[in-house]
Amino acid sequence: MKKVLSLVLAMGVALGLTSCKEHYSDGEKVGTLIEFAKSGLIWDSWDGRLNLTQTGMNTAGEPFEFSFDNDRTGQDSLISLMQQAQVEGWKIKIKYHRVKGWNWFGNRGRSDYFVDDMAVLDKNFANIMRQHESGGGRVVDTVYVVLDKAELRQHLNK
Repeated sequence: MKKVLSLVLAMGVALGLTSCKEHYSDGEKVGTLIEFAKSGLIWDSWDGRLNLTQTGMNTAGEPFEFSFDNDRTGQDSLISLMQQAQVEGWKIKIKYHRVKGWNWFGNRGRSDYFVDDMAVLDKNFANIMRQHESGGGRVVDTVYVVLDKAELRQHLNK
């Protein structure tokens, strides 16, 4: 009986250790930040939520939650860029990896999705009024608009 119990225990430990993986999955998400802050009771971490976008419009569903890995150094420039993206309403792309079983105590961050890199895709995404200052426009999504020419002429003559 002791041998069977020891064997089951050894198999359980081996299974538990092999199910832990640093890069369980890798991916990219595109959207705008709706939350980004440093928080924590014992371990402070930078965590955020991304409102996902598709073809220029917000998608339905839960926001994507991510963290900056406390075990990784040299992320200050990414954190600074992320803070600016939140304030300005920029559309960004986050490259991330997910860990499985290596964040048991939440000491690395609130979520298991950790930012590896980010890129700014559109600085005018949430700032439509800035487009008029440059005198140009851009295509964000297909939208059907009915224009009243008289009202448009009146607006342009102001």
